[in-house]
Amino acid sequence: MKKLTSILIVGVAVIAAILLVRCSMLGQSSKSGQPPGLVSGTLAPCPDKPNCVSSEAGEDADHQIAPIDYAGISTEAAWSRIQQVIEELGGEVTVASDAYLAATFTSSLFRFIDDVECRLDPAKEQIQIRSASRVGYSDLGVNRKRVEAISRAFGGNAVD
Repeated sequence: MKKLTSILIVGVAVIAAILLVRCSMLGQSSKSGQPPGLVSGTLAPCPDKPNCVSSEAGEDADHQIAPIDYAGISTEAAWSRIQQVIEELGGEVTVASDAYLAATFTSSLFRFIDDVECRLDPAKEQIQIRSASRVGYSDLGVNRKRVEAISRAFGGNAVD
């Protein structure tokens, strides 16, 4: 019985070590990625994984999230505000133009990098937003929660 317990403990330790190494490798590989950018003037579609949300996901309910409304303030003020909010919440804006921005968020554990992209939609007085993990499959809802937090901090529509 004692020998079986020792074997189980060693087995669990080996599996845990393998998982830690694998997660560290994924975190490292996420550093080499890039945000997808705009595709035909809109945010890129989400891949067939649950680790992405987008306000331009259309009928894709699993990936759909509300855009950020900015009615009542100027387009320039809204664009400046979204950049400020992203930085206040720990993001690093890496690309900023008149109508598109890309930012990264890095997880504290394993240093996974997620991309947040925004597209200014002045005709609708909205900021379209996409948040996605660069690697892996599931994100346990992190990207959806991030966009909801950005929306709340911005002062726009809270959540879908």
